[in-house]
Amino acid sequence: MRRATFRDQTVDYAAVGASQAADLLQYPPENSIPAVQRWRIGSGEERFRSASDTLLSWSVLTGAGLAVTDVRPSAGPSYTGVSFDGEGHPVAPSRHDEDQRFTPDGIAYVSAGATAHVHGRARGKKANGDYRVIFVAEEPRRTAYALGTVDATIVSGEVLFSVDWRDDDEVWFEVRAFDIPVAWSYRAWRGRVRRRRRLLNTAYLRAISPLFA
Repeated sequence: MRRATFRDQTVDYAAVGASQAADLLQYPPENSIPAVQRWRIGSGEERFRSASDTLLSWSVLTGAGLAVTDVRPSAGPSYTGVSFDGEGHPVAPSRHDEDQRFTPDGIAYVSAGATAHVHGRARGKKANGDYRVIFVAEEPRRTAYALGTVDATIVSGEVLFSVDWRDDDEVWFEVRAFDIPVAWSYRAWRGRVRRRRRLLNTAYLRAISPLFA
């Protein structure tokens, strides 16, 4: 059951930001099931800009069949998110509160510390939970953000979406996640967690890539 006060709560898992770890598959957070998938989705700056907007406007989720509601930017300026470089050093946020953007429907773009409710089904798999944006990165050749669960009912954990415009001009989409089973059926059969993640990731790819049929 959703808590009316979830906006005042922190995420419900300990390893905040661990979806960024280079060794996520080898050393996932305790009791979690990790997943990393990546796909080439095109090439060139225009493709990178378009895919980046799909990420930050929540369209990677809504295009997958999920509803994103009750989106609210961080209540205070002190929360800036958590992001690290390849060597594990903290990275300052690349945008600020005054840069807040909105979709044509008036929904605030993804921003560090924002909260949202995500629900519905993507490729038959149910999602229903409250999430907090852990970090947002907008760089000249990379756009990314991570969502962490707040009071999860199905699986707890974190998912990171990123779009990279590589030096060879190719554009790649990546999903990195670790899921900790919460619902009884997922705790009992952990293979269901892996299948759920694969199907969700495929739905996200369909939402962002015109090359995927």
